[in-house]
Amino acid sequence: MNETPKSERMHIGIFGRRNAGKSSLINALTGQDIALVSDIPGTTTDPVYKSMELLPIGPVVIIDTAGLDDSGDLGAKRVKKSMDVLRKCDFAVVVIPAHTILNEASEWEDELFISLQDKDIPFIVAVNKTDIDPVEDTVIRKRLKSFPFIKISALTGAGIDKLKQAVITESDAKWREETIVGDIISPGDLVILVVPIDDAAPKGRLILPQVQTIRDILDHDAAVLTVKERELARTFHLLNVKPRLVITDSQAFQKVSADTPPDVLLTSFSILFARYKGDLLTYLRGIKRINSLKDGDKVLIAEACTHHVQSDDIGTVKIPRWLSQFTGKNLIFEKSSGCCFPDNLSDYRLVIHCGSCMLNRRETIARAHVAEKAGVAITNYGLTIAYSFGILARALKPFPIAGALLSDDIY
Repeated sequence: MNETPKSERMHIGIFGRRNAGKSSLINALTGQDIALVSDIPGTTTDPVYKSMELLPIGPVVIIDTAGLDDSGDLGAKRVKKSMDVLRKCDFAVVVIPAHTILNEASEWEDELFISLQDKDIPFIVAVNKTDIDPVEDTVIRKRLKSFPFIKISALTGAGIDKLKQAVITESDAKWREETIVGDIISPGDLVILVVPIDDAAPKGRLILPQVQTIRDILDHDAAVLTVKERELARTFHLLNVKPRLVITDSQAFQKVSADTPPDVLLTSFSILFARYKGDLLTYLRGIKRINSLKDGDKVLIAEACTHHVQSDDIGTVKIPRWLSQFTGKNLIFEKSSGCCFPDNLSDYRLVIHCGSCMLNRRETIARAHVAEKAGVAITNYGLTIAYSFGILARALKPFPIAGALLSDDIY
């Protein structure tokens, strides 16, 4: 519970052909024997995720992938899984053995380079095994063109420190600069968090978005007060200062909105995470699809993780009930959980996604792109609930740019 959550770590994917030295490189980068190394091609069959501290970068997830040149029907499935890893990579290291630079065709790497560029993923090439096959920079440059590279030996450790520094230099640091709430509060502000404690709340602890929001508020030198929804009105009477902001669990939106004075900013954890993990404007465009829903339209409730469903579950029970009441339509709701959308995504008129607290920002945005590419509007839990209760405009007041996207006729 004291470790940096996986979703908050920089995700570094290691890609290359079988026996390129990917697992050996991971061991060299970390100084630990954490990846299985063998001369037998195809030792790594599925992506393997390792959370660790990679100094001086800090907390990261390193993803060891199967060989890009794996063969056969099973091999093709392994390659697909390796390429699927791209949707969550903040950075990629492409491992190419030195002898292939000299002697072999490069179709596997070339296809990977195209995918990395298309997805705007920063990367560097690690030319490995240079202790066995020395190769001149001019030869590498002719093969790799303008792509950055470092010559290394995962076996001897040569070039590993340079590779670490190159990862720091070449990686996009924006993923570390995002804030949950820090840009809409100031030092000395008071923020009230409304946290319902019901059957769905984990016993003895808060859920991850609540804990992360508390930490972000403290990091920005503001004060935080946490209450249950039933205590909010009384709390306002006890305060000598007006809070800057109230943040609520989305399912308590209606009561919290009624108990929060109109001159106090109000939003939800889910809406905060819509912009922290994804693209809030994309989700707002998705909200506009609700008005055009018709009887028989299919709506996908998408969750990033699996959990035990309670009798009054927010995703499978409450949101379908509230949205059906709001639209007056006989909608068909289906649910997906885990890493992927269903293959028949285009059958749905709307995707309503969870807050994505278990996903990193790169994967959350990739999911939205998949939906849009399929012609399916996508939004999230908090925005849908606020819209259904008629308080979306108020919930977006902390974010002027997002609020400006709302047209007068959205309701």
